[in-house]
Amino acid sequence: MRYLFHQLHLPLEYQEADLAPALALTLGCNLANISEIKVLSRSIDARAFGQPPHFIFSVSFYLDEKYLNQTHRPSLALQAAAPTKVAEFTKVTDTQGRPRPLVVGAGPAGLMAAFALAEAGLKPLLVERGDAVEGRKQKVRDFWQKGILDEETNALFGEGGAGLFSDGKLTSRSKDSPRLLRFLETLVSCGAPKDILIDHTPHLGSDQLALIVPRLREKIVEQGGEVRFLSRLEQIEVEQGQLKSVTIAGKRILTDTCILATGHSARDVYKMLAYSPVALEPKSFAIGVRLELPQEVIDRAQYKDWAGHPALGVASFRLTAKEEKGFRACYSFCMCPGGMVIACASSKGQLTTNGMSLSKRDLKCGNAAFIVPVTPDDIPASHSGEPPILDGYKFQEAIETKAFIAGGSDYLIPASRLSDFLAKKISVDLPLERSAQRAIPADLWQILPKNICLTLAHSLPQMLKKLPGANPKAVILYGPETRSSSPIRVTRGEDGQSLTVQGVYPCGEGAGYAGGIVSAGIDGLRAAQWVIQSYTPT
Repeated sequence: MRYLFHQLHLPLEYQEADLAPALALTLGCNLANISEIKVLSRSIDARAFGQPPHFIFSVSFYLDEKYLNQTHRPSLALQAAAPTKVAEFTKVTDTQGRPRPLVVGAGPAGLMAAFALAEAGLKPLLVERGDAVEGRKQKVRDFWQKGILDEETNALFGEGGAGLFSDGKLTSRSKDSPRLLRFLETLVSCGAPKDILIDHTPHLGSDQLALIVPRLREKIVEQGGEVRFLSRLEQIEVEQGQLKSVTIAGKRILTDTCILATGHSARDVYKMLAYSPVALEPKSFAIGVRLELPQEVIDRAQYKDWAGHPALGVASFRLTAKEEKGFRACYSFCMCPGGMVIACASSKGQLTTNGMSLSKRDLKCGNAAFIVPVTPDDIPASHSGEPPILDGYKFQEAIETKAFIAGGSDYLIPASRLSDFLAKKISVDLPLERSAQRAIPADLWQILPKNICLTLAHSLPQMLKKLPGANPKAVILYGPETRSSSPIRVTRGEDGQSLTVQGVYPCGEGAGYAGGIVSAGIDGLRAAQWVIQSYTPT
């Protein structure tokens, strides 16, 4: 009979051959009675005070019930059907004269949607406003080193989406195990290490993503899909509530099906939609700063005397502060161990920040966003004459414009020592040991809204108490962090389509249905399945 065991403890120095003996010892049975062991997950437990960290495994295995030590039965559960890939999508052999589906945006959601549609035989057209990875890397490098911004191809726009220049974290709280596994196995088929299938906090790093994403593109093309870069969505045409065509880079394309996976920074697209019949609604988001401190402080806080052990790698953290009277909640987001803080922009004269790590995570600093929730009720009316639904973007843009000016109008990142931020003064200098060399001392209180700054000033010292050794003079705040998510949701129904326009399938982060690489990829698969069903006769 097949069983599942969730708390198999092994030391940091374990070898693969140690799994079976450790399981037999834990269960109180003979090693020969156990077979077909499969690792389902692996995590590190460093909670015990004074004890070395260790690995915890979840495994499935076969054991004849007559050999099971009855005293251990409460620790076991019969193995339910293990998460498997989503059943292969129905092959569409007859499109009934309908045009091929269009996918807009080549981030995680768009890439996975196009891949699934191509696999189903629908030969999708995937369009991306920015350049392919190969050309994109050089333009992003020019921006970081020289402040030269390309508004179509940058750290936010281009193949791979905004996630290409990130830590490549593949953690997810999604309960959609089949699609999660399908997404991860697709990455492995494109060259990702198999460890991402079992690690509790898997990551790839931007250098690995830059190799994996083009391979995924190749798979789409091999299965009949087409990919066009430097092709921006400019307009949609709707007749009697049905999508009829789209305009891409000045060319009208007939289609009745469009998966909209444009990401949270495609503000011009959402402005266009605000004047269309596609229904939008405001949603909450968050803004704040990107905080950086020495990675050795993080490692020591997490792993104590075992910091630096080769089996542990670098440590990460997740910190939160609850809402109090006069102060909002605050939480860390997108933590990048051994990484760097990067400048991002998609429009001239505006600047935001993000974090990035390479696969080795071997730089001397770690960083994370520390952000504060913002609700639609917080957004002041812009009185711009444009639809009020766009006020959330204008709120973000106003902050980003202040940041650009504070950064010397040259895309330098405004920054402050934490100690100076708390004292409401501009730093005389910044620590030399920092990841973002194109940074300049600035008054973050003049960039971010007052209530956000008050919450950060109140919460950060409390939160950093969980990282002993974090000296406020050595902790750097970079600002602003404005694009953790979109302030707009493109509403959709149970069939995945816009509530007001048939044939438009909003998905991913920009549409308000995901919050990271994995959840966006999963939502792309979900959108593709809805589209395939629409092509399949009932």
